[in-house]
Amino acid sequence: MKHIRLAIYDITKGSFQELAGLTKDGMLPRFSKEPGFIEYGVADIGSRKVASVTVWETREQAEKSVTLSSNWVKENISDRVRLISSYVGDLAFLHGTPVLA
Repeated sequence: MKHIRLAIYDITKGSFQELAGLTKDGMLPRFSKEPGFIEYGVADIGSRKVASVTVWETREQAEKSVTLSSNWVKENISDRVRLISSYVGDLAFLHGTPVLA
């Protein structure tokens, strides 16, 4: 079983596209260095809200990512987003077809 961390943020400054670029260039490389990291993505969920999703091998790694992401947000984009909610949970399945970039 895999585990996720899901966070929902309000965008307080700038656009989703700007935020996506900052997280791809900053948060993704940071997560990628962590043991158990599998996937990371952000989604525009409307009304100036963003969902951030990470997938981890263990629940402990997913829980650790809460602090990791909180620190990164505070240091890099705290003027652009406000955390609304954060969850860690067990992932029943995630299936798809790889997309070539």
